[in-house]
Amino acid sequence: MAFLLFNLLVAALILFDLGLGRRQQTLTARQAIARTLFYVVLAVGFGLWLGQTRGTTTMAEYFAGYLVEYALSMDNIFVFIAIFSFFAVPEAMRPRVLLWGVLGALIMRGLMIWGGAALLERFHWLLYVFGVVLIFTGLKFLRHKEEEGGSLERNPVLRLVRRLLPVTEDYHGGRFFIRRNGRLWATPLFVVLVLIETTDLMFALDSIPAIFGITRDPFVVYTANVFAIIGLRSLFFVFSAILPLIRYLRYGLAVTLVFIGVKMLLIDVVHLAPATSLGILALILGTSVLASVLFPRREPAAAAGEPTDEA
Repeated sequence: MAFLLFNLLVAALILFDLGLGRRQQTLTARQAIARTLFYVVLAVGFGLWLGQTRGTTTMAEYFAGYLVEYALSMDNIFVFIAIFSFFAVPEAMRPRVLLWGVLGALIMRGLMIWGGAALLERFHWLLYVFGVVLIFTGLKFLRHKEEEGGSLERNPVLRLVRRLLPVTEDYHGGRFFIRRNGRLWATPLFVVLVLIETTDLMFALDSIPAIFGITRDPFVVYTANVFAIIGLRSLFFVFSAILPLIRYLRYGLAVTLVFIGVKMLLIDVVHLAPATSLGILALILGTSVLASVLFPRREPAAAAGEPTDEA
């Protein structure tokens, strides 16, 4: 019954977003912040409800999972921004792609969570595999260097779509497909959507093992994931504006993944209370955000000591 009621809530939120999307194609910064805060407050309220109905341990597990998934979902946006820039997607079309991207992500993650929960129930040793994967991913984050947008040309998904379908050179409004001379053509907007979906799938392969390292309860894993990604569309517009202010978030995410990976490897030896894990994760991510504020990126001209126009 809990799953049914929760999915009805999600469906209502999606219909709400679809209705707003028809009336306004783009979000102002103020609207995006208000929408993002709405989803965060809703997620926090749900966590408090879990505490009242299922106990403080479940509530702590949910908030720890939500914090990790929400922080990792921000990393998706780095790639989304690169994809939109590479394909020169008009501002008015981006909300449509993001909305369909979120819908696809909800379906994919739901399937992955149920499959992962069933596997972990039967094969406990998979936790150790997930732990190694998370540590490797965290170390990869630390070594990661921002790539030029042109690197998308080498993306195998992009090559496959172009090989399987004829793709128009220009956008055709918000349409993903058009008919030309009796033949179905994909528009560049469809290529962008495919890349967005496959990017989220790759991130989910890292993030879902991370939350299984915090809790094995499928309902907590599922609800934390849903609340983390359902507001991704509005968060994108907020994040685009504040991206230069959180330059060290990637390092915080890297340390987070390594911490959870080690926790999974030691799960039969060391037992951390969910509240303790939540506090550690909040400290790691909070420190990375604070460091970004205290030590912002300097502009190249200022860093080189070039003169300015000011008297």
